[in-house]
Amino acid sequence: MPGRSVKSRRGRSDDERNPSNGSEVPAREASGGLNMHRQVSRHADPGDRVLVTTPHSSRAGTLTFEGDYATISFERRIRHPIQVVWEALTESEHLARWYMTRAHLEAREGGSIDYWSGPAQYHVTGKILTWQPPRVFEHEWNVEPRKELPKGEKSIVRWELTPDGEGTILRITHKRLTRPTAIGFTSGIHAFLDRLEDELDDVPLVDWRTRVDEVRANYPGWEARR
Repeated sequence: MPGRSVKSRRGRSDDERNPSNGSEVPAREASGGLNMHRQVSRHADPGDRVLVTTPHSSRAGTLTFEGDYATISFERRIRHPIQVVWEALTESEHLARWYMTRAHLEAREGGSIDYWSGPAQYHVTGKILTWQPPRVFEHEWNVEPRKELPKGEKSIVRWELTPDGEGTILRITHKRLTRPTAIGFTSGIHAFLDRLEDELDDVPLVDWRTRVDEVRANYPGWEARR
């Protein structure tokens, strides 16, 4: 039921997320095709250019490039109440499932986050910049240099929730990422949001790598990055 608290749901193993009993889980839209156009930022130097990508699909993300940095943005309508979505974004037991993250956070403005996140197990640290339950959660997303992120990352993630009837509008913005990282991360965030919806719908979670493979070619720049 859409209004059912996510706290009542048990964890699902990898086998449960990929059932072999022949039952079919309703597929989510996987397209992420983008058109591209250029515009000049009002805040940029005259020689700077901003590249904005605009999705065909309302489920796809957008990438904005400016200088050496980029911003990833997604907006989804989630068919669950705002409090239920907030719990899934901020409580460690839920983050462990859909976000594949071991999370410790001090739930207050000025508190800290300490995540071991995603299949690559990035060690993410940072300060909570905004904590306004159940509407806004903004935090630093800092990773020290490592093989696949040779310069490391010092960026900011912002989750915003807005009630919409019986559901919720979810917006995520990940800004101040380096360009190559942003290009690589967009399809991954797309897949994580699909897993979040599966978690809230109480159905087996889509395999993250499979979903990334399904959507990544539709995000400009992926092939050039590899």
